[in-house]
Amino acid sequence: MRIARFATPAGQVRFGKVEGEAGAPVEALTVAAIAEHPFGTIELTGERWALPDVRLLAPLLPSKIVGIGKNYAEHVAEMGGGEAPAAPLLFLKPPTAVIGPGDAIRLPVDSDEVHFEGELAVVIGALGAREVARERALDTLLGYTIGNDVTARDQQRNDGQWTRAKGHDSFCPLGPWIEAVLDPSDLALRTELDGQVKQDSRTSLLLHDVATLISYVSHVMTLLPGDMILTGTPSGVGPMTAGQTVSVTIEGIGTLSNPVRAR
Repeated sequence: MRIARFATPAGQVRFGKVEGEAGAPVEALTVAAIAEHPFGTIELTGERWALPDVRLLAPLLPSKIVGIGKNYAEHVAEMGGGEAPAAPLLFLKPPTAVIGPGDAIRLPVDSDEVHFEGELAVVIGALGAREVARERALDTLLGYTIGNDVTARDQQRNDGQWTRAKGHDSFCPLGPWIEAVLDPSDLALRTELDGQVKQDSRTSLLLHDVATLISYVSHVMTLLPGDMILTGTPSGVGPMTAGQTVSVTIEGIGTLSNPVRAR
């Protein structure tokens, strides 16, 4: 089941269930309105729109986004980061960084090197997660979506920590929707810049898998319904410039595309 957050033609913000065959063109899909929210039992109102007639938004507005650094060995190598960390390396992105499909990534005036980082994002479900055992970690999830951990690489180097580099407004594109039923263990992940493939990997290469990440993070901080974990990016990251478009595709979910603009 695919869960979207969208604006109706009248401008109302709703949650909905995306209907249609996986992989079908957008023109063949519809979205059925959910009565309240996607947590717990989902009830439909009976209202439906053709997907091209609505505007997809970020699938949720999380209270926090937990990023995982250096979680693919080849990315660690390309960044000159030495040995991969023995335990997950955590950082936070603010909720104000979130944008949705088609929204513009805005380049800050004080950075000359803003990179894309395509990632699988996991979405915490209704019960939240606190001190969860790894064996039960996937039971806490609402589903999976696509994230782009946009990073001002020059600021990351200069600051010696990552908050400013990863925290700018528009630096966390999410979408296009949440896929509730998915095996995250071996999914193809591809990032394209103006149609040219830059990242091409699989989630089976994660150093710390999804269940491990959820359990680890939940022993540090309580994960609330709607919170997201960005599971890390593979090798191939690189700079974006104004006027380009970056697209992240993950098998079984879809494609998240965002134009790049000067702020």
